[in-house]
Amino acid sequence: MSFDLLEALPYLCFVLGRDGVILHANSPATKLISANPVKLTGKPLLDFITPESAGAVKSALATCVCGGAPAGADITIRGDESAGRILRLSFSLFPGDGAAVGTKTAMLILATGRDVSEEKKRDLDFLRFSNLAHQTVNPLEITDVEGRIIYVNPAFEKSSGYSSAELIGRNPNVFSSGKHPAIFWMKMWETIKNGKVWTGEVENRRRNGDPFHTQLLISPVLDSGGTIVGYFGIHRDITEQKSLEKHLLQAQKMESMGLLTAGIAHEVGNPLTSISSLVQVLERTSDDTFIRDKLELIKNQVNRISRIIRDLVDFSRRSNYEIQLTDVNACLREAIAIVSVAKKAKAIDIENRPAANLPRLALVSDQIQQVLVNVLINAVDAVDEKFGAVGPEERSGRIVCRTAVDGDSLVAEISDNGKGIPDEHLSKIFEPFFTTKQVGEGTGLGLWISYGIIRSFEGDIRVDSFEGEGTTFTITLPLRGAAGS
Repeated sequence: MSFDLLEALPYLCFVLGRDGVILHANSPATKLISANPVKLTGKPLLDFITPESAGAVKSALATCVCGGAPAGADITIRGDESAGRILRLSFSLFPGDGAAVGTKTAMLILATGRDVSEEKKRDLDFLRFSNLAHQTVNPLEITDVEGRIIYVNPAFEKSSGYSSAELIGRNPNVFSSGKHPAIFWMKMWETIKNGKVWTGEVENRRRNGDPFHTQLLISPVLDSGGTIVGYFGIHRDITEQKSLEKHLLQAQKMESMGLLTAGIAHEVGNPLTSISSLVQVLERTSDDTFIRDKLELIKNQVNRISRIIRDLVDFSRRSNYEIQLTDVNACLREAIAIVSVAKKAKAIDIENRPAANLPRLALVSDQIQQVLVNVLINAVDAVDEKFGAVGPEERSGRIVCRTAVDGDSLVAEISDNGKGIPDEHLSKIFEPFFTTKQVGEGTGLGLWISYGIIRSFEGDIRVDSFEGEGTTFTITLPLRGAAGS
């Protein structure tokens, strides 16, 4: 039987007996497995494949011989010349020449196929990349050339708050915070459209509106011809880093101000004492009503300045209060009782939700109570400014106080549904003399001093606010040295 026709085919072709012995191999098959055809002819195909592939070949041969139906198998070559090459073969019966097999007309097996080693390698590389992209903690996104999202990994879904289904087909500007000018994005597009990698810090918005800071790298995806077919973006979440930087900057500002306040208080306090003394002398020596009214006004302003001086001195010097195990729940109850006496607080529902069995901490109770009072006063003012102008039956002002243990920290939270704080003011509220209240209604030192007190106990105080909706102050204190209540 002549197999010359098989030599004209570009495929790998093996003619096998029903027992799997190689009767003929065309040139492509011979070159791949062995340079010497003699090494192939008359040998079982199983001799040239790995043991792991033997089962698939035996099954394909059995299916082909017994059922007559074609069968396929992927096999791996073994030996010195083409070890590790992977062939994808299809086995089928075809009529053979009786003389060729020494018996009556018989059915032979034709195995045809191709070398899929590179394809398998690409599939494996793609699988590895896919698993890496899917499992990495860094948010990843892939877009087409128009910038439409075609893939996001689970980390991206978690960071953004959007599901994959909500993002596919959309433009990444869905996350835009609006903080970056148009020229910023124009330069980014100019870079990646020229086939270059772009990196930069980006502030986006999560689905719930929270800021999401990332170090972003965008790389063009090129096909085999070098044409851009999409873009690959990888984010490194630096939101926490940005928050820590902000807190560090605030702490440094507080430290610097602390060094200045003692000197300022001394320089202002001495002449202020003289002015106060002169006012008292003039009050005793004059019966003129106009003069006495103006002196009273001067005295009130002197007292206001004196309060500011006392606050500055209290902040700048080391506390003389005694540190003792303190029940934060008790401090919060007393602070609420103090604030509730004020006229503004009468129409506000102040709700206290203390945690049970809250551990006592080594603190100065008077200072912690001062912090809580300062925060509550601000909450009362914010609620009053929002609801104070409406009738009593329409008022729905509310303040909610909570305490809890979160990990290795004690947390006290004071939330209100007042007027909220504009974004441009959030970064300034812990600065000295910064206030949004009317002139004469606040010194602008309450939150500054509160921040200093909490930091002195290695804690933290954070504010979250939405203008027109309300504000939440969160005070966190470490549990080191705590005692069970």
